Amino acid sequence: MIETKAMAYVNMYGVLGTLENLCAMDEEAKKILSGLKKPVSLCFSVKDGPCCTFHFTADGCKMTEGDEGCTCKMHFAGPEAFNALIDSSKPGVPVKNPVQVLSFLLGTFSKLTDRLTELLRPSEEALQDRAFFEKSTVLTLYTIAGAISALANNDSISRISASYTVDGDISLGVKDVAYVTLRVKDNRFVTIKEKAQNPRAIMEFADIDLAAGLFAGKVSTINEMCKGTIYLRGMISMLDNVNRILDRVSVYLA
Repeated sequence: MIETKAMAYVNMYGVLGTLENLCAMDEEAKKILSGLKKPVSLCFSVKDGPCCTFHFTADGCKMTEGDEGCTCKMHFAGPEAFNALIDSSKPGVPVKNPVQVLSFLLGTFSKLTDRLTELLRPSEEALQDRAFFEKSTVLTLYTIAGAISALANNDSISRISASYTVDGDISLGVKDVAYVTLRVKDNRFVTIKEKAQNPRAIMEFADIDLAAGLFAGKVSTINEMCKGTIYLRGMISMLDNVNRILDRVSVYLA
């Protein structure tokens, strides 16, 4: 069962949050942003849900919580309305600088999210290109990492696992490719898209092909753990709880 409010957080922090990484990694996204004549900071404010601002410049994208520094703003009546933006491109209500909101949303923002969709929901044909395959897998890692914290804090089932998770940093990543940190404090999770410096627990996949297989549900986690291709170390109870939340992530991102 998917909870509408939790889905809104997944869409904000997991899906749209990956725009930061897309704009840093992908040449097509960089080309789209190169046409931006001046910075745009677009805020999505959801009643009884998340509120974040995406700061776009010709050099990239940065996401921050709240509406501070936004040049334009779109309000959504509730989580369901915001989810409709992601599912069917249905906009909310512009409440600050409406001309800029709609112009940017229908132009640059739409092009970026279309490119993100290509990479996060790739065709089998596209995956035959090795560079595309690797980029898609890394971006999926970032999306999953954002979704873990979104669900740990907002999904009723995931919050049970979060309530048993001790404080500390969890390192999650693909060996020598990409890493994220899941920071836990007082049973709340924050995703940091950097390698943990002093992790209390580590989950590391041996290579990008294994990660892709796991993300796609084509590989058995238990089998790979037995083979040692999924490296676990530290406070195993933290990793057990993350694995339970990952089960919920797969439901939300299906």
